[in-house]
Amino acid sequence: MVWRWRTSRTSWFAQAFISGGWSLRMMALNSENYISGWQYQESPPTIQCIIERALTCITKLERKELSLVGASRTDSGVHAWGQVAHFVTPFTYDSLESLHAAVNGLLPREIRVREIGPTCPEFHARFSTKSKIYHYKIYNNAIMDPFQCQYAYHSVHKLNPEVMREAALHFVGKHDFSSFANASHNDRLPNPVKEIFRFDVVEMGHMLQLEVDGTGFLFRQVRNMVALLLQIGREALPPDIIPEILAARDRRALARYALSAPPHGLCLMSINYDTELLKLPAGSPAISFGRTHTVSKCKLPFY
Repeated sequence: MVWRWRTSRTSWFAQAFISGGWSLRMMALNSENYISGWQYQESPPTIQCIIERALTCITKLERKELSLVGASRTDSGVHAWGQVAHFVTPFTYDSLESLHAAVNGLLPREIRVREIGPTCPEFHARFSTKSKIYHYKIYNNAIMDPFQCQYAYHSVHKLNPEVMREAALHFVGKHDFSSFANASHNDRLPNPVKEIFRFDVVEMGHMLQLEVDGTGFLFRQVRNMVALLLQIGREALPPDIIPEILAARDRRALARYALSAPPHGLCLMSINYDTELLKLPAGSPAISFGRTHTVSKCKLPFY
C-alpha cells in the first residue's frame, strides 16, 4: 500500500503488484500533539510505527513484508495534511472500505487515513514525488488565540508582510540550500540543490500563512527559511540578506541571524505526482474515501 498523509484526512490506494496480491497507496493526516515524527521508532512511537502496528494487526503480516514507505519524513512536532505512503500486501480486495475502517479504528485520534486505493507497480511514495507543499502559520497579535496555539507560531512582534514577500522571492528558483539545512543522520549525502516554485506570504486577519512549493526540502530547511523571514518581517534584517546567506553555502552563515522556527506552525499540505502514476489499474477496487452512515428515519421525537 501507499500512504499519503494530510493533517485533516488520509487516503490509501491499492494496485496489482504480484500474482494474488496488491501494492496499496494511502493518503493520511496527523496532528503532532505528542507523536515523534514519521520515521520508524518504537519508543516513543512514531507515526510510521503506529500505522505499521495497525496494519500488522489486521493483515497478520510482519513489518518487513508490508514494506511501508512514507513520502516525507516529517520532524517531531510537525503536522501533516497530505502525507503519502505505500505498502505491499499479498491479499486481494473486492472493496477497500472494510480495510480502511479497520485501520482507522486502530489508530489514535491524532492520526487518520483519508483514502486508500490501488496504484500502478511503478509508483513509489518517496521516489515518484514531483513536488511538496508546506504551510507555516504565524499568529501575529499581542494576544495568542488559544484555538490556534497548537497549529501556529505566536509572534508578538509586529511583522511587515510586504517586506516578507519581497524577501521570500529570493528563495524562488534553483539554489544550493546548504546554509538552510541542519545536519541529519537520516540523510545519505543529500543533494543540497533544490528548486522552489513559489513562496507566498498570505494574510488572513491576524494570521500570516507562508506557503512554499518545491521539488523537495532538506532537513529543517523550511523552518530555517521561516526563521529568517521572521527576522526580516520584524525589520531587524534587510531582504537582500538572503542571497548573501545562500551564497555562503554554510549553516553557520544563517546561525548568526536566526535559529529554526518552532515545529508546531509547520504543516505538510500535499505531495504531488505525475498523473499517469495515479491512474487506477484495470480490474482494481475503487478508492475508499471512508464510509458514511445515514439514518432513514429519526427514532427520537422532536420537542
